[in-house]
Amino acid sequence: MSVQVEKLEKNMAKLTIEVPAEELEAALEKAYQKSKNRINIPGFRKGKAPRKMIEKMYGAGIFYEDAANILIPDAYTKAVEECEEVIVSQPEISVVQIEKGNPFIFTAEVAVKPEVTLGDYKGLEVEKTEVSVAEEEIDKEVDKERENNSRMLDIDDRAVESGDMIKLDFEGFVDGVAFEGGKGTDYPLTIGSGSFIPGFEDQLIGAKLGEETEVNVTFPEEYQSKDLAGKAAVFKCKVNEIKVKELPEADDEFAKDVSEFDTLAEYRDDIRAKLLDRKTEEAKREKERKALDKAVENATMEIPDAMVNEQVRRIADDFARRLQAQGLSMEQYMQFTGMTPDSYMDQVRPEALKRIKNSLVLEAVAKAENIEISDERVEEEIKKMAESYKMEPEKLKEMMGDYEVEQLKNDLSVQAAAELISEAAVEV
Repeated sequence: MSVQVEKLEKNMAKLTIEVPAEELEAALEKAYQKSKNRINIPGFRKGKAPRKMIEKMYGAGIFYEDAANILIPDAYTKAVEECEEVIVSQPEISVVQIEKGNPFIFTAEVAVKPEVTLGDYKGLEVEKTEVSVAEEEIDKEVDKERENNSRMLDIDDRAVESGDMIKLDFEGFVDGVAFEGGKGTDYPLTIGSGSFIPGFEDQLIGAKLGEETEVNVTFPEEYQSKDLAGKAAVFKCKVNEIKVKELPEADDEFAKDVSEFDTLAEYRDDIRAKLLDRKTEEAKREKERKALDKAVENATMEIPDAMVNEQVRRIADDFARRLQAQGLSMEQYMQFTGMTPDSYMDQVRPEALKRIKNSLVLEAVAKAENIEISDERVEEEIKKMAESYKMEPEKLKEMMGDYEVEQLKNDLSVQAAAELISEAAVEV
């Protein structure tokens, strides 16, 4: 097998791959053996017709397509290994020559990894992200914990109030006739949640346990059921249960119950410290992002469309897997959002381009700075990963294989480059 590489514009290349005639002959024979049981030739039992007879009756090219499909994957893989270029897209394959007795020739048009000319990436000025914690933020965290430790109390000595959680029987009528879907029993409803059509919940305020109450409403003009849209309705309702959420007081006793601290003041100080740590880490990531954005702006590179298309496909595949984990298909997502495959691809394209540029610049910086990741550093990272997976490090390393370990080393060098750019940046 031989491969020739022709450089094209915009970081594209065409590989011309030639496979010896004897390999083509072997592929044609394999295609014949695979297909002969499906071909009928008069005078022969099914599957017993000689290949030459089939080719004579149906044409010499009857097995060409199957033979090409047999040869191309392996030949292309070998060509990529021989080629000095780093290929960053799926190939566009075109068959140039396929005929018995001659070499099989095909081309693969691919995107190759662009060269990056770095601009300034050290000492970049970035806007400083101020880090502080307001008392209101601490209050919010305390209130979350109070919600988590709340309890429900049954109310039987008063009427319904806003914020109450009730259980409700109801039946709706339009022009005195009950309508489909307008009936419910022991339906849970929080008054003021806006779960029902406008005005419904407000009219339940003041309703007493066990007593029938009439609620008069008008369905919105854009209501989902066309039969009810814009019509006046009467709901006969009965409240079966009233509950109210009781939150614990934010005091020293509460602090003792939910934390290791004896006083509310100490508990609040701990919340403040944790919020400050979190915000400091977020500010660090924001500085890194801003510095990298500037380094990318200062760099020069030409990204081939095929490379962007490949990244778009990866983002889409990853998103589809995450949807599947939630029990949704990509088709269902498209229906819910009103998007099409093309509009989704257009939406993620800017993110795909950004990821590519970031990665290329960071790899270029790692190379320029001679950043090398030691085996000890890789082992340390594998150990951290193993702990998160609750596995033995050696077992994880065996599962990863050489390629994945090398990819991890590359990821760590890129991470180190990002940290270098960020640490050298000046906040103003």
